[in-house]
Amino acid sequence: MTQPFLDAIGMTGGYGAANILHDCTIRVGTGEIAVIVGPNGAGKSTAMKAIFGMLRLKHGRIVLDGENISHLTPQARVAKGMGFVPQNRNVFPALTVQENLEMGAFLRRDDIAETMEQVFALFPILKDKRRQAAGELSGGQRQQVAVGRALMTKPKLLMLDEPTAGVSPIVMDELFDRIIEIARTGLSILMVEQNARQALEIADHGFVLVQGENRYTDTGRALLADPEVRKSFLGG
Repeated sequence: MTQPFLDAIGMTGGYGAANILHDCTIRVGTGEIAVIVGPNGAGKSTAMKAIFGMLRLKHGRIVLDGENISHLTPQARVAKGMGFVPQNRNVFPALTVQENLEMGAFLRRDDIAETMEQVFALFPILKDKRRQAAGELSGGQRQQVAVGRALMTKPKLLMLDEPTAGVSPIVMDELFDRIIEIARTGLSILMVEQNARQALEIADHGFVLVQGENRYTDTGRALLADPEVRKSFLGG
């Protein structure tokens, strides 16, 4: 990897006195897809929250595009170019699809119409349902709304926490296709994913966490081919 766009170095921290992350490092290059995988309780989502500023680190630093942003709030990190899609409660169910997308642009002061059309081009079903309440959509469609809302901030780094949780295999494949399409525009993507094999297949780099520590770090292809990774984390 060349100079990473995101460099989350030596993250150590947790909730209260107990550390969940132990000297954990996550890096993402410009226009790359990086995935964090590992068993339940490995600290994957905690690492994501630490990078976004939702968890105060005891040690380590977060560098985005060469700037140390460790001291910034989540909202300030959004202003610096981070977009975050949490796993749960990631849409406003009572608002329409279009209103959800407009909420994503709350920090912007420019015309958002072009970005809205880009989101509709990426997820055509959202244009058809733009006046429908998000709470009435299927799980896969709500995920599209959540990703679209994050894209409305015009991020440089898009972070997705379990984007395929609870969706069918067909919808998962479609979401992964859209994630690849987003990365091809030059946007960096960091994703936590339980479907490890499928995620590593589209990943430029992968990070396998175990008990909050980096156990394996390599390209997605190399991790898929590693017999120890396959045996321990990919079902053989």
